[in-house]
Amino acid sequence: MTPPPDSPFDVSADAPATAAERFPFQFARTRRFSLGVPGQFTVSPDGERVLFVRTTSGTDPVSRLWLYENGAERLLADPLGPDFADGAPGGVPPEELARRERARVTSSGVVSYATDASARLVAFALQGVLWVLSTDGGPPRRVATAGPVVDPRPSPDGSLIAYVSGGALRTVRQDGTGERLLAGPDGEYVTYGLSDYVSQESIGRSRGYWWSPRGDALLVARVDTAKVRRRYIADPSDPERPPRVVAYPAAGTANAKVSLHLLRVSGERIDVHLPGEAGETHPEGVWTDRAFEYVVAAGWDDHGPLVSVQTRDQRSVHVLEVDEVTGSTLTAHRTHDPAWVALRPGTPLRLASGGLVVPARPGGDTQGLDIGGATTPPGLEVREVIGTADGRVFFTASEEPTEIHVWSYAVGDPTGSPVRVSSTPGVHTAAVGGPTSVLDSRTPHGRTVTVLRAGVPTGSIAVLAEEPLVVPRPLALSLGKRELRSRLYLPSWHRPGNGALPVLLSPYAGHGMQVVLEVRAWWAAVAQWFAEQGFAVLVTDGRGTPGRGEAWEKSVHGDRLTAVLEDQIDALHAAAAQHPDLDLTRVAMRGWSFSGYLAAAAVLRHPEVFHAAVAGAAPADRRLYDTHWEERFLGHPDVQPANYTRNSLLDEAAALSRPLMLVHGLADDNVAVAHTLRLSAALLAAGRPHTVLPLSGAGHLVGQERTASGLLLLERDFLRKSLGL
Repeated sequence: MTPPPDSPFDVSADAPATAAERFPFQFARTRRFSLGVPGQFTVSPDGERVLFVRTTSGTDPVSRLWLYENGAERLLADPLGPDFADGAPGGVPPEELARRERARVTSSGVVSYATDASARLVAFALQGVLWVLSTDGGPPRRVATAGPVVDPRPSPDGSLIAYVSGGALRTVRQDGTGERLLAGPDGEYVTYGLSDYVSQESIGRSRGYWWSPRGDALLVARVDTAKVRRRYIADPSDPERPPRVVAYPAAGTANAKVSLHLLRVSGERIDVHLPGEAGETHPEGVWTDRAFEYVVAAGWDDHGPLVSVQTRDQRSVHVLEVDEVTGSTLTAHRTHDPAWVALRPGTPLRLASGGLVVPARPGGDTQGLDIGGATTPPGLEVREVIGTADGRVFFTASEEPTEIHVWSYAVGDPTGSPVRVSSTPGVHTAAVGGPTSVLDSRTPHGRTVTVLRAGVPTGSIAVLAEEPLVVPRPLALSLGKRELRSRLYLPSWHRPGNGALPVLLSPYAGHGMQVVLEVRAWWAAVAQWFAEQGFAVLVTDGRGTPGRGEAWEKSVHGDRLTAVLEDQIDALHAAAAQHPDLDLTRVAMRGWSFSGYLAAAAVLRHPEVFHAAVAGAAPADRRLYDTHWEERFLGHPDVQPANYTRNSLLDEAAALSRPLMLVHGLADDNVAVAHTLRLSAALLAAGRPHTVLPLSGAGHLVGQERTASGLLLLERDFLRKSLGL
């Protein structure tokens, strides 16, 4: 069914431009509505100042640095302003570009920064040039360095700035004097102070060095990728450009060797003695690897350095206290799991008393916290630890999986219980310092940033993002025997009983991400846009997604497809039972990354249910994905090859009988384009027609405006043609 001619969403060629017609271009121009959204909040320890980055509008792609103080915002650094006229003409260093790709940064300019302990001195890099400024006033000052700068960080007292250049860790004074090399590469493939690929992409550890509270030493990661296999990412549209080399550890191959070192600013170096492997309490499995290959978290507080390491098979995590004099380590906490130990962002955290904040199982299936010996209550599913301030530990958690709230717990109160800070239904997080909390809220009505002092709202930070031209209007559903959380998007012009609607499933459905949430997010706007094109769009979070307990999340262990596809099919049939206008003879699925993989699997394995699919950046050959992510679910490919065969789509190519469009960015260094090319080759060899759409210059996140907008339109046209719409 197509929109009626008099519909406000008429997209016929003769109609004037409508909101639905303009939406793809708005979606691309606003970088998925991310421009104009404040982020990376830092609250000073006294709670008086809040630093953040934000562009000046919903279409401005250049981030600036801002300060919120005394109820008002003040611009601190504008990369396009006169203060930066003498900036270096060079480009962003490749290490910084890699960091931005891992973090899915969509803007340029001041995209990251760091401060001293009091949040008065700020350091950041622009085009590899080091800049510092004082929040007390005055223009930014350029600091001369030995080379292009990556990840500059002031010492706690602000006297020194540490930075990485050419894989070496260096320090310099604010005025550009006293330049000093702390640790230089001692091999062709060695870096100091940077995070390796797997730690950034799959573990979530983006940093590679940490200052001591006294500012006299640093805890530094040394990364040696000599044994890691190389990938070469070329741009076929520019054959004269040399390929980009990426040290990428695919499943079953060698990881980067990561070691830690204590470097005194005086020049002394002490090696940290990390344990080699887990002991007898480590759970056994079909494949067991006790070696501690992953440094999953690190930091340095008043009690000394604190480090977490994980085994190669991911079934043990040890929290280590490091002696800063000798480099020896003492195991302060151990966690084991027969499937994998789930890493909770923000942990471990050490309290002022020395007690630890670590993941815990408080009862039932809940994933909670142990806060210095006190456990969060069952039923409160903890997502992330935010930090400590004003005698309280702040964290995010869910009682209902479609909502995430900020909670706080008063340290040392044995009779107390966590208190919810956020109240409005939605997804909330925060930054804290002293008595001040910055509450970043996404709700069904949009996004707000509220500044609270002692829990009382005292102001707000402006969100300048554009309003979507197509406003999501989902129906909240809980479907089937597993009460699958779902959202159904119907055309605004559709009325029950006035015609059957083809169904488009648009989930993510993979580990680590939810899309069925009480928020007006970009993916909800896209789902509504597809609905306005004549589809009933169903989005479902099934087994393997976060927020519903450990067993739910780990039900995909050993098999990443069967249960996930079953949940999508169950949700489809349950939704159709409630809404008879859903036409089960015309069903498609679209997706990107894991959901692209799922979409391709849907038409290969269940052509009786799914009649077309668009699969973007689909990791079709699981052996090509990285060690930490893939071995978590499927084990080692040499020991458990059947898991990889069962989860690969290549051997199923001959089963294709439905229209399938494969889309992939040729510059994607996360899911290599080899996945799509191998699947296409297998389909071709089997004589199965299909469509391949290569995106020149695009990475895993498609950022080019014309490409991103054009892709939505091409997907729509392919799906409408395939389903006879």
